[in-house]
Amino acid sequence: MKSSGSIMALAVALVALSPSLAGAATKAEIARGDYLVNGPVACGNCHTPRDAKMQPIEDKAFAGGFPFSDPGFQSFSANITPDKETGLGNWTDAEIIHAIREGANKDGRIIFPPMPVPTYNNMSDDDVKAIVAYLRTLKPIKNEIPMAKYSIPQATMPPAKGLPAPPKTDKVAYGGYIVNALSHCFECHTSPGANGAPDFKNGLGAGGFEIVLGPGVNVRTANITSDPETGLGKWTDAEIKTAIVDGIGPKGGHLAPPMPYSNFKKMTNEDLDAVVAYLRTVPPIKNKVERTDFQMKAFP
Repeated sequence: MKSSGSIMALAVALVALSPSLAGAATKAEIARGDYLVNGPVACGNCHTPRDAKMQPIEDKAFAGGFPFSDPGFQSFSANITPDKETGLGNWTDAEIIHAIREGANKDGRIIFPPMPVPTYNNMSDDDVKAIVAYLRTLKPIKNEIPMAKYSIPQATMPPAKGLPAPPKTDKVAYGGYIVNALSHCFECHTSPGANGAPDFKNGLGAGGFEIVLGPGVNVRTANITSDPETGLGKWTDAEIKTAIVDGIGPKGGHLAPPMPYSNFKKMTNEDLDAVVAYLRTVPPIKNKVERTDFQMKAFP
């Protein structure tokens, strides 16, 4: 007869090895994960393949395959459905969390950029666990993804601290958490440095980063610093929120994807207010970004 200590050790080992035995997530955890994945973190914006008009292919939601081209790499978003052969079905919670916050696959292969792992490295333990709990509820979709090719140096992020998110009562701090740990705003809205990568030291939030949407279709990100002439300094709170959730500028013009307006539209007013409050504190940087000649009729 096995001792109670041996039985306990076996149980712990089984939990570590099997995703299905990792313990049932609570409804609250899954609901929080649903909000994060489909709201501020906007996972589907990259992990859902798109058609020729840049519209998400709904029957392949979260099944990956969206291409990213850069002089330093050619990659494709991963299949994050629970499919056991091509997705996350055979991954443990710990392996998924490590991939999200430290940027390494279960086999040790580094999987970023373009995934904004440096942002997710700041994500709280509670929120990353909630995301994993929700991903477990997705419909499994078989979709084999090509291996990424990198010609640039790669390194994993340091172990995430997993600190709790600031209290929502501290609007600026919580808005900073959303921007810097969940929504990865600065990954796109920061000016590129000499090597083409975002220059977080000198160009944080100043925009001008070029994103390729397709052959001959390039867009440049906006300056979201508090600069009154070239940034958001003269925008009202309502105008900033409309730009975030509807993709409409103060003068009524359509803003370009790939900013996930439909995801941000699902954010609570409380969270949006916090984001705006935080953006007001971003130091002003004068950087006029020429508006992209973007035709909404091409990508409705």
